[in-house]
Amino acid sequence: MGTKRGNSPMNVLFERLRKQSIKVKILLGALLAVCVLVALNFIIKDHYYFFIASAATHAAGIIALIYKLFAQKTCSGLSLKTQELTALFIAARFSCSTFMVANIHTVLDLISLLSTLLVIWMIRFKLKSSYIKELDNLRLSFVVVPSAILAILIHPFTTHWRFIRVIWAFSLYLEAVSVLPQLRFMRNAKMIETFTGYYVFALGISRFLALAHWVIQIYETKGSFLFLAGSGYFWFLAAFLAEMVQSLILADFCYYYMKSFMKGQLMRKMPV
Repeated sequence: MGTKRGNSPMNVLFERLRKQSIKVKILLGALLAVCVLVALNFIIKDHYYFFIASAATHAAGIIALIYKLFAQKTCSGLSLKTQELTALFIAARFSCSTFMVANIHTVLDLISLLSTLLVIWMIRFKLKSSYIKELDNLRLSFVVVPSAILAILIHPFTTHWRFIRVIWAFSLYLEAVSVLPQLRFMRNAKMIETFTGYYVFALGISRFLALAHWVIQIYETKGSFLFLAGSGYFWFLAAFLAEMVQSLILADFCYYYMKSFMKGQLMRKMPV
């Protein structure tokens, strides 16, 4: 299942953490997250850079997938459905930002969209013999339909571009659950391939950076950021909860990924 590097300080630390109760692990994880947030708040003065860093990290994860597809000539371990959901929410967000305000984030979204479409094309046509469809068995309607309904009900309120605002909300809600097919795929396979792990870990870092923006803004405005006038009573709160959901979905994977990485395991076994 992989090679180990011996009793290094990191291995000893992870072994001690493994023996702790789940409550202690959650507390330590929360303390670490708070420390990182405080550091980011001091280092990064313009909060918009959180979104730039988040989009850039996501793009880096997709680039890791492209390297895997071209270098190893296989798409084993990858969920086509997660890539399709990713292309859908990025396309929705890109179309909205193009209409409302074009900036560097729009450019990064375009790069991510084109890269994701390339990954989809490779899986569907070039490397389809190595795609394990039986393990990629989460129905897309289970995540797309609820995201669409929620976007219609809760979205930024405005008298102009209302349809665009609904699409924007749809992209945010769909992004929060887009990784579920990939996580289900890996649990079905009970194994995580190296570059697939890189990709999902990059998603985890990307979501943490986006969540950091929310937490810092909420702290600095003493909670009023969630209920900005003119944005709808529930929109910012729903958007924040969506970020929380995706971060929690990826947090468990990132913990086990870092644990396996520090132990020097090239192939990571998915926790049961």
